[in-house]
This record gives sequence, C-alpha cells and structure tokens, in this order.
Amino acid sequence: MKTELTISPQRINEIALSEHQAISEKTGAVVTFSGIVRGQEGESQISAINYESFDKMVEHQFKLIFSEISKHWPIESIRLVHRIGTIKVNEVSLWVEIIASHRKEAFAACQYLINEMKNRVPIWKTPIKR
Repeated sequence: MKTELTISPQRINEIALSEHQAISEKTGAVVTFSGIVRGQEGESQISAINYESFDKMVEHQFKLIFSEISKHWPIESIRLVHRIGTIKVNEVSLWVEIIASHRKEAFAACQYLINEMKNRVPIWKTPIKR
C-alpha cells in the first residue's frame, strides 16, 4: 500500500490533489473526504481554528493507523493532508484520499482513518471566537 502524509500550514488545493491520483488498473473506487472548519464550536460562534501538532508523534501515529488499515482492507493508496496554523471558517483543514478496488473497503478505511486520527493523533485545535 502506498501512503503519503503532509502536515503543512499551506492552504489545501483539493483540485490539484485530485488531478494527481495514483489510480491503477485495479482501481474501482476513489473516496475523498474534506474536513471544513465550521462557524460554530460547541455553543460558540467562531471565526477560525488554530491547529497545532507534535509532528514526530503525528507521523508515528499515522504510520500505525496506515498499517492497521493495510491489515484490514485491500487498499491501494492513502493520501492525507492536514493543515496546521490558523484556518478560517469554510476553509479545508483536512483532505483524505483512499484508493481501492471496491467502494466498500475505501469508505470503511476512510472512516476508520478519520476516527482513529481524532482519537490518537496529537493535533490540537483551539477555536478563535468571533
């Protein structure tokens, strides 16, 4: 399984990422997910979220999660981009792409990845109130 992980303060260009998919003759499904900063966090209206990360541990945890995915589903590739720094409302903070032979496995792996990321990966968010 091919994996690519990017943690960056740069804006996520979903169009450019989608134009460079690593599909093969086995590919039957490409699932992408975009996490977008919404204007409300709990009861508070916000203007942005500041994301911080512990990069070495982020990379370690994602490698573990990617390995777990490869043991459960026949995935061809995973690409994940997570922004750090201040991201305004309606901007993309997370982009995930899962390529597999079948949609069932691609969707399951994507959901697993996002759930495990939220539980285990040391990326912290601080809402910025309006």
